[in-house]
Order: sequence, then C-alpha cells, then structure tokens
Amino acid sequence: QVELVEFGEGSVQPGGSLRLSCQASGNLLRTYDMAWYRQVPGNERELVASISRDGIVNYADFVKGRFTISRDDSKRSVSLQMSSLKTEDTAVYYCTQEVQVLIVGRRTFWGQGTQVTVSS
Repeated sequence: QVELVEFGEGSVQPGGSLRLSCQASGNLLRTYDMAWYRQVPGNERELVASISRDGIVNYADFVKGRFTISRDDSKRSVSLQMSSLKTEDTAVYYCTQEVQVLIVGRRTFWGQGTQVTVSS
C-alpha cells in the first residue's frame, strides 16, 4: 500500500547538524499531518515535531530553536533539520505520515526508523 522510507542516518559531534528526510510511495491520494518521533531503548517513543497540511508546526520543548520540520507535498516528503545537536538527542528517529489511501481510507504510516548518534 504505502511505504515510508527514511534517509539521513548518521553520527555527529555535539553541536553538529544533521538532516533527516522521509519519502512516501504507494497508492496515496492525499497527505495530512506529518511528524517525527524518537525513541531511546527503554523509553517510550516521544513526539519531536509535527506539521499539518496547512503548515502549522509544533515542536517538543526539548528541540525548540534547534530543529526545523518542513514538508514538500509534491515529493510526498517530510524533513527534519537538526542543529546544535546534543548527546541526549541520540535516538532512533521515526517519521509518520497520515495519508488518504486509495480504497482503504485515511491511515497513519511509520518509517523504518533511522539512528542518530551524537557523540564526541
């Protein structure tokens, strides 16, 4: 049906930057909310940032001023620009897209997860 593929996995030093991208493919007709979550082993998955179809953005307090979420509906993609990275940003990052799927209806799909490591 619909698949989300993430790009941008990597390791950086504290203070560095990294950009994650997530592109959807499949029988999707329309995309609604998009978001990025992250998860550290042993912890619950937490929302990092979200962006609505109208471009309204929302950030978790721990990334405000450092991360920027954006979307390109023509490419069915959502990106997360991460700057001033801290060691505590180390996690597996997941993208989500709520989409209208042909015949099936409105569903939320998840990417495969991409590792971000911030270490000196």
